[in-house]
Amino acid sequence: MPIPGSRGTCTYFVAPEGDGKACGHSLAHGAGRKWTRSQARERMRDRYRADDLLRTPLGGVVVCGDRDLLFEEAPEAYKNIDRVVEDLVDAGACRVVARAQPVLTYKTGRG
Repeated sequence: MPIPGSRGTCTYFVAPEGDGKACGHSLAHGAGRKWTRSQARERMRDRYRADDLLRTPLGGVVVCGDRDLLFEEAPEAYKNIDRVVEDLVDAGACRVVARAQPVLTYKTGRG
């Protein structure tokens, strides 16, 4: 099962471990947001121009016609996926099978 990070971090592919009771028969469905969308917009606009966010820290390309969404979905707006997965592994909830690095991210607008 995939556990995605952000457009600027890897996605982990994991296999559940154990009987599932320790984690409520559930695993994280992603890194999770660190900031709300409005907080991300404000913080990222202070740090970057929209054009700066069309390439990820890993060298991937971002295709997005919604300027606000570019800022709202910035990699910094998300928790550290490495830590999230490490915690799941340490808890015995899963094991890592593979990691994938995003090459292209396509974001659509809200409408």
